[in-house]
Amino acid sequence: MSARRQLHLNAFLMEAGHHEASWRLPDSNPRADFDLRHWIELAQLAESAAFDSLFLADGPALTGTGEFRPPGQLDPLTLLTALSQATSRIGLIATVSSTYNEPYDLARRLASVDHVSGGRAGWNIVTSAGASAAANFGLDGVPDHAGRYARADEFLRVAKALWDSWETEAVVADKASGRYADPARLHRPDHRGRYFSVAGPLNVERPPQGYPLLVQAGSSEDGRDFAARHAEAIFTAHTTYERAADFYGDIKARARAAGRDPDGVIVLPGIVPYIGSTQAEAQALAQQFDDLRVPAYGLRQLAAVFETEPSSFELDEPLPDFILARPELEGAQSRSDLIIELAVREKLTVRQIISRLGGGRGHFEFIGTPDQVADTITAWFEGGAADGFNIMAPALPSGLETFVEHVLPILRGKGLFREAYEGTTLREHYGLAVPANQFHQARQLDQVH
Repeated sequence: MSARRQLHLNAFLMEAGHHEASWRLPDSNPRADFDLRHWIELAQLAESAAFDSLFLADGPALTGTGEFRPPGQLDPLTLLTALSQATSRIGLIATVSSTYNEPYDLARRLASVDHVSGGRAGWNIVTSAGASAAANFGLDGVPDHAGRYARADEFLRVAKALWDSWETEAVVADKASGRYADPARLHRPDHRGRYFSVAGPLNVERPPQGYPLLVQAGSSEDGRDFAARHAEAIFTAHTTYERAADFYGDIKARARAAGRDPDGVIVLPGIVPYIGSTQAEAQALAQQFDDLRVPAYGLRQLAAVFETEPSSFELDEPLPDFILARPELEGAQSRSDLIIELAVREKLTVRQIISRLGGGRGHFEFIGTPDQVADTITAWFEGGAADGFNIMAPALPSGLETFVEHVLPILRGKGLFREAYEGTTLREHYGLAVPANQFHQARQLDQVH
Protein backbone atom coordinates (compact mmCIF):
# COMPACT_ATOMS: atom_id res chain seq x y z
CA MET A 1 0.00 0.00 0.00
CA SER A 2 1.50 3.33 -1.06
CA ALA A 3 2.03 6.13 1.46
CA ARG A 4 -0.52 8.91 1.50
CA ARG A 5 0.39 11.92 -0.61
CA GLN A 6 1.61 14.80 1.56
CA LEU A 7 1.75 18.57 1.24
CA HIS A 8 4.88 20.49 0.32
CA LEU A 9 5.21 23.80 2.15
CA ASN A 10 7.56 26.62 1.23
CA ALA A 11 8.10 29.68 3.43
CA PHE A 12 8.21 32.68 1.09
CA LEU A 13 10.12 35.26 3.15
CA MET A 14 9.99 38.99 2.47
CA GLU A 15 11.54 41.47 4.95
CA ALA A 16 8.82 42.60 7.42
CA GLY A 17 6.13 40.65 5.58
CA HIS A 18 4.27 40.35 2.29
CA HIS A 19 1.75 43.08 2.94
CA GLU A 20 3.03 46.37 1.55
CA ALA A 21 2.31 48.11 4.89
CA SER A 22 3.78 45.38 7.12
CA TRP A 23 6.79 47.50 8.05
CA ARG A 24 4.43 50.07 9.63
CA LEU A 25 2.92 47.69 12.19
CA PRO A 26 3.79 48.58 15.81
CA ASP A 27 5.79 45.38 16.36
CA SER A 28 7.52 45.30 12.95
CA ASN A 29 11.18 45.96 12.28
CA PRO A 30 11.25 48.57 9.50
CA ARG A 31 14.90 47.69 8.76
CA ALA A 32 14.29 43.95 8.58
CA ASP A 33 15.53 43.77 5.00
CA PHE A 34 19.17 44.29 6.08
CA ASP A 35 18.99 42.66 9.52
CA LEU A 36 20.72 39.25 9.30
CA ARG A 37 19.39 38.20 12.70
CA HIS A 38 15.83 38.70 11.40
CA TRP A 39 16.46 36.38 8.45
CA ILE A 40 18.21 33.76 10.59
CA GLU A 41 15.31 33.65 13.05
CA LEU A 42 12.80 33.26 10.20
CA ALA A 43 14.84 30.45 8.61
CA GLN A 44 15.18 28.65 11.93
CA LEU A 45 11.44 29.02 12.60
CA ALA A 46 10.57 27.50 9.22
CA GLU A 47 13.10 24.71 9.75
CA SER A 48 11.73 23.94 13.23
CA ALA A 49 8.37 23.33 11.52
CA ALA A 50 9.99 21.03 8.90
CA PHE A 51 9.06 23.24 5.91
CA ASP A 52 10.47 21.85 2.67
CA SER A 53 12.17 25.13 1.82
CA LEU A 54 12.36 28.85 2.19
CA PHE A 55 12.36 31.21 -0.75
CA LEU A 56 13.76 34.67 -1.43
CA ALA A 57 12.44 36.84 -4.26
CA ASP A 58 14.78 39.24 -6.04
CA GLY A 59 15.16 41.61 -8.95
CA PRO A 60 18.11 43.52 -10.42
CA ALA A 61 16.56 46.96 -9.81
CA LEU A 62 15.15 49.10 -7.02
CA THR A 63 11.62 48.09 -6.02
CA GLY A 64 9.36 51.09 -6.56
CA THR A 65 10.80 54.48 -5.67
CA GLY A 66 11.71 53.84 -2.06
CA GLU A 67 9.16 56.37 -0.83
CA PHE A 68 6.49 54.11 0.67
CA ARG A 69 8.06 50.67 1.22
CA PRO A 70 11.56 49.34 1.91
CA PRO A 71 12.87 49.03 -1.65
CA GLY A 72 16.10 47.09 -1.36
CA GLN A 73 17.19 43.60 -0.51
CA LEU A 74 20.35 41.68 0.13
CA ASP A 75 21.65 39.55 -2.71
CA PRO A 76 19.76 36.25 -2.20
CA LEU A 77 22.68 33.90 -2.86
CA THR A 78 24.83 35.79 -0.36
CA LEU A 79 22.01 35.75 2.20
CA LEU A 80 21.26 32.05 1.65
CA THR A 81 24.93 31.21 2.12
CA ALA A 82 24.73 32.85 5.55
CA LEU A 83 21.43 31.10 6.33
CA SER A 84 22.92 27.75 5.32
CA GLN A 85 25.28 28.01 8.26
CA ALA A 86 22.46 28.79 10.71
CA THR A 87 20.28 25.85 9.55
CA SER A 88 20.90 22.22 8.66
CA ARG A 89 17.90 20.76 6.82
CA ILE A 90 15.59 23.31 5.22
CA GLY A 91 15.89 23.96 1.48
CA LEU A 92 17.22 27.35 0.33
CA ILE A 93 15.75 28.77 -2.89
CA ALA A 94 17.00 32.00 -4.48
CA THR A 95 15.54 34.01 -7.34
CA VAL A 96 18.20 34.82 -9.95
CA SER A 97 17.63 36.29 -13.40
CA SER A 98 18.67 34.43 -16.54
CA THR A 99 18.44 37.69 -18.48
CA TYR A 100 21.07 39.62 -16.54
CA ASN A 101 23.58 36.91 -15.64
CA GLU A 102 25.99 34.63 -17.50
CA PRO A 103 25.77 30.82 -17.30
CA TYR A 104 29.29 30.05 -16.15
CA ASP A 105 29.32 32.53 -13.28
CA LEU A 106 25.83 31.69 -12.06
CA ALA A 107 26.32 27.92 -12.38
CA ARG A 108 29.43 28.29 -10.25
CA ARG A 109 27.67 30.39 -7.58
CA LEU A 110 24.67 28.04 -7.37
CA ALA A 111 26.93 24.98 -7.20
CA SER A 112 28.86 26.69 -4.41
CA VAL A 113 25.70 27.30 -2.37
CA ASP A 114 24.68 23.66 -2.89
CA HIS A 115 28.07 22.52 -1.61
CA VAL A 116 28.24 24.77 1.45
CA SER A 117 24.63 23.92 2.39
CA GLY A 118 25.06 20.17 1.99
CA GLY A 119 22.67 19.87 -0.94
CA ARG A 120 19.91 22.34 -0.10
CA ALA A 121 20.07 24.92 -2.90
CA GLY A 122 17.31 25.82 -5.33
CA TRP A 123 17.17 28.28 -8.23
CA ASN A 124 14.01 30.19 -9.07
CA ILE A 125 14.60 31.05 -12.72
CA VAL A 126 13.16 34.42 -13.77
CA THR A 127 13.49 36.40 -16.98
CA SER A 128 13.28 39.95 -15.49
CA ALA A 129 10.90 42.09 -17.51
CA GLY A 130 11.21 45.58 -16.01
CA ALA A 131 12.56 48.58 -17.91
CA SER A 132 14.50 49.72 -14.84
CA ALA A 133 16.39 46.41 -14.77
CA ALA A 134 17.20 46.74 -18.47
CA ALA A 135 18.53 50.26 -17.89
CA ASN A 136 20.80 48.98 -15.13
CA PHE A 137 22.48 46.69 -17.64
CA GLY A 138 23.00 49.22 -20.40
CA LEU A 139 19.97 48.33 -22.51
CA ASP A 140 17.71 50.91 -24.14
CA GLY A 141 14.64 48.69 -23.84
CA VAL A 142 13.36 45.47 -22.33
CA PRO A 143 14.27 42.34 -24.31
CA ASP A 144 11.12 40.88 -25.86
CA HIS A 145 9.13 38.25 -23.96
CA ALA A 146 9.77 35.31 -26.29
CA GLY A 147 13.44 36.22 -26.58
CA ARG A 148 13.89 36.25 -22.81
CA TYR A 149 12.47 32.73 -22.55
CA ALA A 150 14.58 31.50 -25.46
CA ARG A 151 17.65 32.88 -23.69
CA ALA A 152 16.55 31.25 -20.42
CA ASP A 153 16.15 27.90 -22.18
CA GLU A 154 19.67 28.02 -23.58
CA PHE A 155 21.02 29.42 -20.31
CA LEU A 156 19.65 26.43 -18.41
CA ARG A 157 20.98 23.92 -20.92
CA VAL A 158 24.46 25.44 -20.53
CA ALA A 159 24.20 25.47 -16.73
CA LYS A 160 23.22 21.79 -16.66
CA ALA A 161 26.17 20.90 -18.90
CA LEU A 162 28.49 22.82 -16.57
CA TRP A 163 27.11 21.09 -13.46
CA ASP A 164 27.60 17.77 -15.26
CA SER A 165 31.15 18.63 -16.38
CA TRP A 166 32.51 16.86 -13.28
CA GLU A 167 31.34 13.28 -13.01
CA THR A 168 30.75 12.15 -9.44
CA GLU A 169 33.69 9.74 -9.63
CA ALA A 170 36.09 12.33 -11.09
CA VAL A 171 37.90 13.03 -7.81
CA VAL A 172 40.23 10.20 -6.75
CA ALA A 173 42.42 12.23 -4.33
CA ASP A 174 45.12 9.56 -4.28
CA LYS A 175 47.88 10.94 -2.06
CA ALA A 176 50.24 8.06 -2.78
CA SER A 177 50.28 8.62 -6.55
CA GLY A 178 49.72 12.36 -6.44
CA ARG A 179 46.71 11.96 -8.72
CA TYR A 180 43.80 14.18 -7.67
CA ALA A 181 41.25 13.78 -10.48
CA ASP A 182 40.61 11.51 -13.43
CA PRO A 183 40.78 13.69 -16.57
CA ALA A 184 38.56 11.24 -18.44
CA ARG A 185 35.75 12.14 -16.06
CA LEU A 186 36.08 15.91 -16.54
CA HIS A 187 34.31 17.32 -19.58
CA ARG A 188 34.32 20.49 -21.66
CA PRO A 189 30.75 21.28 -22.76
CA ASP A 190 32.15 23.58 -25.51
CA HIS A 191 28.72 25.10 -26.02
CA ARG A 192 28.21 27.40 -29.01
CA GLY A 193 24.69 28.71 -29.29
CA ARG A 194 22.54 31.71 -30.19
CA TYR A 195 23.10 33.51 -26.91
CA PHE A 196 26.16 31.93 -25.29
CA SER A 197 29.58 30.49 -26.03
CA VAL A 198 30.92 28.62 -23.01
CA ALA A 199 33.86 26.22 -22.95
CA GLY A 200 33.95 24.76 -19.43
CA PRO A 201 34.41 22.63 -17.46
CA LEU A 202 33.15 24.31 -14.30
CA ASN A 203 35.79 25.04 -11.65
CA VAL A 204 33.50 23.63 -8.93
CA GLU A 205 32.77 19.93 -8.57
CA ARG A 206 29.27 18.66 -9.40
CA PRO A 207 26.79 19.87 -6.75
CA PRO A 208 25.63 17.34 -4.14
CA GLN A 209 22.13 17.38 -5.68
CA GLY A 210 23.45 17.09 -9.23
CA TYR A 211 21.62 20.30 -10.03
CA PRO A 212 20.08 22.74 -7.57
CA LEU A 213 16.31 22.28 -7.47
CA LEU A 214 14.95 24.10 -10.56
CA VAL A 215 12.02 26.40 -9.81
CA GLN A 216 9.97 28.60 -12.15
CA ALA A 217 7.33 31.24 -11.46
CA GLY A 218 5.92 32.44 -14.81
CA SER A 219 2.41 31.49 -15.92
CA SER A 220 2.30 32.99 -19.41
CA GLU A 221 2.24 30.64 -22.41
CA ASP A 222 6.02 30.92 -22.74
CA GLY A 223 6.38 30.46 -18.99
CA ARG A 224 4.18 27.36 -18.92
CA ASP A 225 6.07 25.75 -21.79
CA PHE A 226 9.39 26.52 -20.10
CA ALA A 227 8.12 25.08 -16.82
CA ALA A 228 6.85 21.93 -18.52
CA ARG A 229 10.30 21.30 -20.01
CA HIS A 230 12.47 22.24 -17.05
CA ALA A 231 10.81 23.14 -13.74
CA GLU A 232 10.77 20.78 -10.78
CA ALA A 233 8.74 23.17 -8.64
CA ILE A 234 6.43 25.95 -9.84
CA PHE A 235 5.46 28.98 -7.79
CA THR A 236 2.19 30.37 -9.10
CA ALA A 237 -0.51 32.94 -8.22
CA HIS A 238 -4.27 32.31 -8.36
CA THR A 239 -7.16 33.98 -6.58
CA THR A 240 -9.71 31.18 -7.06
CA TYR A 241 -9.71 27.42 -6.75
CA GLU A 242 -11.07 27.09 -10.31
CA ARG A 243 -8.23 29.06 -11.84
CA ALA A 244 -5.66 27.15 -9.77
CA ALA A 245 -7.13 23.79 -10.79
CA ASP A 246 -7.07 24.76 -14.47
CA PHE A 247 -3.43 25.78 -14.21
CA TYR A 248 -2.53 22.61 -12.30
CA GLY A 249 -4.14 20.36 -14.91
CA ASP A 250 -2.56 22.29 -17.77
CA ILE A 251 0.96 22.14 -16.32
CA LYS A 252 0.72 18.42 -15.58
CA ALA A 253 -0.51 17.78 -19.13
CA ARG A 254 2.29 19.87 -20.65
CA ALA A 255 4.89 18.08 -18.54
CA ARG A 256 3.54 14.71 -19.70
CA ALA A 257 3.62 15.89 -23.33
CA ALA A 258 7.25 16.95 -22.82
CA GLY A 259 8.09 13.37 -21.81
CA ARG A 260 8.32 14.06 -18.09
CA ASP A 261 6.64 12.48 -15.07
CA PRO A 262 3.95 15.00 -14.00
CA ASP A 263 4.46 13.98 -10.38
CA GLY A 264 7.99 15.37 -10.66
CA VAL A 265 6.62 18.88 -11.27
CA ILE A 266 5.51 20.28 -7.90
CA VAL A 267 2.90 23.08 -8.18
CA LEU A 268 2.85 25.53 -5.26
CA PRO A 269 0.35 28.41 -5.36
CA GLY A 270 0.84 31.27 -2.93
CA ILE A 271 -1.48 31.87 0.01
CA VAL A 272 -1.51 34.99 2.19
CA PRO A 273 -3.29 33.92 5.41
CA TYR A 274 -4.78 36.44 7.87
CA ILE A 275 -5.41 34.20 10.86
CA GLY A 276 -7.51 34.93 13.93
CA SER A 277 -9.03 32.81 16.67
CA THR A 278 -12.43 33.89 15.29
CA GLN A 279 -13.56 35.11 11.88
CA ALA A 280 -14.10 38.59 13.35
CA GLU A 281 -10.58 38.65 14.77
CA ALA A 282 -9.12 37.62 11.40
CA GLN A 283 -11.15 40.32 9.63
CA ALA A 284 -9.91 42.91 12.13
CA LEU A 285 -6.31 41.85 11.48
CA ALA A 286 -6.75 42.19 7.72
CA GLN A 287 -8.35 45.59 8.21
CA GLN A 288 -5.41 46.73 10.34
CA PHE A 289 -3.09 46.08 7.42
CA ASP A 290 -5.41 47.73 4.92
CA ASP A 291 -5.70 50.87 7.04
CA LEU A 292 -1.93 51.32 6.89
CA ARG A 293 -1.68 51.21 3.09
CA VAL A 294 -0.62 54.26 1.12
CA PRO A 295 -2.81 54.30 -2.03
CA ALA A 296 -0.15 56.10 -4.05
CA TYR A 297 2.19 53.13 -3.64
CA GLY A 298 -0.45 50.63 -4.77
CA LEU A 299 -1.28 52.80 -7.75
CA ARG A 300 2.35 52.91 -8.85
CA GLN A 301 2.65 49.14 -8.53
CA LEU A 302 -0.54 48.62 -10.55
CA ALA A 303 0.72 50.97 -13.26
CA ALA A 304 4.02 49.08 -13.39
CA VAL A 305 2.21 45.78 -14.04
CA PHE A 306 0.37 47.29 -16.99
CA GLU A 307 3.44 49.20 -18.23
CA THR A 308 1.69 52.55 -18.05
CA GLU A 309 1.58 55.66 -15.82
CA PRO A 310 -0.37 56.06 -12.55
CA SER A 311 -2.24 58.94 -14.18
CA SER A 312 -3.93 56.37 -16.44
CA PHE A 313 -6.15 55.32 -13.53
CA GLU A 314 -8.94 56.96 -11.51
CA LEU A 315 -9.08 55.56 -7.98
CA ASP A 316 -12.86 55.36 -7.74
CA GLU A 317 -13.47 54.14 -11.30
CA PRO A 318 -13.12 50.68 -12.87
CA LEU A 319 -10.03 49.76 -14.85
CA PRO A 320 -9.87 51.87 -18.03
CA ASP A 321 -11.01 50.33 -21.29
CA PHE A 322 -7.51 50.11 -22.78
CA ILE A 323 -6.48 47.89 -19.85
CA LEU A 324 -9.62 45.74 -20.12
CA ALA A 325 -8.74 45.22 -23.79
CA ARG A 326 -5.61 43.39 -22.54
CA PRO A 327 -2.78 45.36 -24.14
CA GLU A 328 0.23 43.41 -25.31
CA LEU A 329 2.81 43.51 -22.52
CA GLU A 330 6.45 42.48 -22.40
CA GLY A 331 6.42 41.84 -18.68
CA ALA A 332 3.89 40.41 -16.23
CA GLN A 333 1.47 38.84 -18.72
CA SER A 334 -0.09 36.24 -16.44
CA ARG A 335 -0.28 38.64 -13.49
CA SER A 336 -2.00 41.30 -15.59
CA ASP A 337 -4.58 38.73 -16.73
CA LEU A 338 -5.18 37.71 -13.12
CA ILE A 339 -5.79 41.33 -12.07
CA ILE A 340 -8.21 41.97 -14.94
CA GLU A 341 -10.15 38.80 -14.18
CA LEU A 342 -10.37 39.71 -10.49
CA ALA A 343 -11.52 43.25 -11.26
CA VAL A 344 -14.19 42.15 -13.75
CA ARG A 345 -15.43 39.20 -11.69
CA GLU A 346 -15.92 41.28 -8.54
CA LYS A 347 -16.71 44.62 -10.25
CA LEU A 348 -13.90 46.39 -8.42
CA THR A 349 -12.79 49.99 -8.65
CA VAL A 350 -9.10 50.79 -8.92
CA ARG A 351 -9.06 51.71 -5.21
CA GLN A 352 -10.51 48.29 -4.36
CA ILE A 353 -8.10 46.54 -6.70
CA ILE A 354 -5.01 48.02 -5.08
CA SER A 355 -6.45 47.13 -1.69
CA ARG A 356 -6.84 43.51 -2.80
CA LEU A 357 -3.30 43.46 -4.18
CA GLY A 358 -1.73 45.02 -1.09
CA GLY A 359 -1.12 41.78 0.74
CA GLY A 360 0.04 39.38 -1.95
CA ARG A 361 0.30 41.18 -5.31
CA GLY A 362 -2.33 38.85 -6.79
CA HIS A 363 -1.75 35.74 -4.69
CA PHE A 364 -4.67 34.12 -2.89
CA GLU A 365 -5.54 36.02 0.30
CA PHE A 366 -7.52 34.10 2.89
CA ILE A 367 -9.06 35.56 6.04
CA GLY A 368 -10.19 33.08 8.69
CA THR A 369 -9.53 30.83 11.65
CA PRO A 370 -6.80 28.16 11.74
CA ASP A 371 -9.37 25.47 10.95
CA GLN A 372 -10.69 27.45 7.97
CA VAL A 373 -7.17 28.03 6.62
CA ALA A 374 -6.29 24.34 7.03
CA ASP A 375 -9.56 23.23 5.42
CA THR A 376 -8.97 25.51 2.43
CA ILE A 377 -5.42 24.25 1.95
CA THR A 378 -6.73 20.69 2.18
CA ALA A 379 -9.49 21.34 -0.35
CA TRP A 380 -7.07 22.78 -2.93
CA PHE A 381 -4.55 19.99 -2.30
CA GLU A 382 -7.00 17.09 -2.44
CA GLY A 383 -9.09 18.66 -5.20
CA GLY A 384 -6.30 18.81 -7.77
CA ALA A 385 -5.30 22.48 -7.57
CA ALA A 386 -1.98 22.25 -5.70
CA ASP A 387 0.78 19.94 -4.51
CA GLY A 388 1.42 22.31 -1.63
CA PHE A 389 1.65 26.02 -0.95
CA ASN A 390 3.92 29.02 -0.76
CA ILE A 391 3.11 30.41 2.69
CA MET A 392 3.26 34.20 2.35
CA ALA A 393 2.77 35.65 5.84
CA PRO A 394 1.43 39.21 5.67
CA ALA A 395 3.74 40.15 8.58
CA LEU A 396 6.98 38.50 9.66
CA PRO A 397 7.73 36.85 11.97
CA SER A 398 4.24 37.03 13.55
CA GLY A 399 2.27 35.62 10.59
CA LEU A 400 4.60 32.67 10.14
CA GLU A 401 4.59 31.98 13.87
CA THR A 402 0.79 31.89 13.89
CA PHE A 403 0.70 29.52 10.92
CA VAL A 404 3.25 27.18 12.51
CA GLU A 405 1.59 27.21 15.93
CA HIS A 406 -2.06 26.98 14.91
CA VAL A 407 -2.46 25.71 11.32
CA LEU A 408 0.31 23.12 10.98
CA PRO A 409 -0.97 20.97 13.89
CA ILE A 410 -4.33 20.71 12.10
CA LEU A 411 -2.68 19.68 8.82
CA ARG A 412 -0.56 17.14 10.69
CA GLY A 413 -3.68 15.84 12.40
CA LYS A 414 -5.11 15.20 8.92
CA GLY A 415 -1.96 13.26 8.03
CA LEU A 416 -1.04 15.80 5.35
CA PHE A 417 2.30 17.14 6.57
CA ARG A 418 5.43 15.60 8.04
CA GLU A 419 6.29 15.74 11.72
CA ALA A 420 10.02 15.83 10.98
CA TYR A 421 12.43 15.75 8.04
CA GLU A 422 13.15 12.36 6.52
CA GLY A 423 15.95 13.47 4.18
CA THR A 424 18.78 15.97 4.27
CA THR A 425 18.65 17.56 0.79
CA LEU A 426 16.07 19.77 -0.85
CA ARG A 427 15.49 17.19 -3.57
CA GLU A 428 14.76 14.58 -0.91
CA HIS A 429 12.20 16.89 0.73
CA TYR A 430 10.41 17.21 -2.62
CA GLY A 431 10.72 13.52 -3.42
CA LEU A 432 12.97 14.13 -6.44
CA ALA A 433 15.95 12.08 -7.58
CA VAL A 434 19.44 13.38 -8.38
CA PRO A 435 19.51 14.00 -12.16
CA ALA A 436 21.63 11.67 -14.25
CA ASN A 437 24.92 13.11 -15.50
CA GLN A 438 24.71 13.55 -19.28
CA PHE A 439 28.44 13.01 -19.82
CA HIS A 440 28.51 9.90 -17.64
CA GLN A 441 25.60 8.45 -19.62
CA ALA A 442 27.30 9.27 -22.93
CA ARG A 443 30.55 7.66 -21.83
CA GLN A 444 28.76 4.50 -20.71
CA LEU A 445 26.97 4.34 -24.08
CA ASP A 446 30.31 4.68 -25.88
CA GLN A 447 31.72 1.84 -23.82
CA VAL A 448 28.78 -0.38 -24.74
CA HIS A 449 29.37 0.27 -28.43
